[in-house]
Amino acid sequence: MSGGARGIGAAIARRLAEDGHHIALVDLDAAACEDTLNEIVGAGGKAIAVTADVSDENDVLAAFDEIEIRIGAPALLVNNAGIIRDNLLFKMTTNDWDAIMGVHLRGAFLMSRAAQRYMVAAGFGRIVNLSSTSALGNRGQANYAAAKAGLQGFTKTLAKELGPFGITVNSVAPGFIQTAMTAATAERLGLTFEEFLASVAKTVPLGRAGCPEDIAHAVSFFFSEGAGYVSGQVLYVSGGPVD
Repeated sequence: MSGGARGIGAAIARRLAEDGHHIALVDLDAAACEDTLNEIVGAGGKAIAVTADVSDENDVLAAFDEIEIRIGAPALLVNNAGIIRDNLLFKMTTNDWDAIMGVHLRGAFLMSRAAQRYMVAAGFGRIVNLSSTSALGNRGQANYAAAKAGLQGFTKTLAKELGPFGITVNSVAPGFIQTAMTAATAERLGLTFEEFLASVAKTVPLGRAGCPEDIAHAVSFFFSEGAGYVSGQVLYVSGGPVD
């Protein structure tokens, strides 16, 4: 999986390890995965860390070669790597736009294209792409919203293309989740994280912000045997209906 060093990615990695899967954490800096790696191994799971820039084609191919050598052909993929470069359109730079598209969309494309070779050969595979409720539109996130909406179209298209080979492709779209990234947003707004969470909770039907484990449970479902007939779906995990 990509982007497993912290936050949502780390929670997904821990949950999938608990489910018995051997985890390959692919990150721009493998050393950043050390805490997650130690948590998984310390709990009796199996995991490795692999350095790769998911937006770089050669890096991705080399990462999959390393994964195959160290733990075997991959059968599951989580495209979770992500960054933010929030700004209003008139302030957004071309670099802001390109950086988001490179990591979120190009990264998911390169990782999925590399993974499907193994999955097609095995006649089995599971891919989950991390989208967001921002895919429906969010002020100050034209780049991020476009990328996350693109991932939903990417998910549905791959489900059609890869389904005949026994591969399911789905997407999980989180709402507001408590992470270091959202804590940084609170700081930019001049709020304590507790104040920020309280204001968010008022807008959520369930009355609370989400946590990374909420997303991990959803990904675990898509990888379960019971989800073998579920493909091309976008599951919003947001504490209530989304507009």
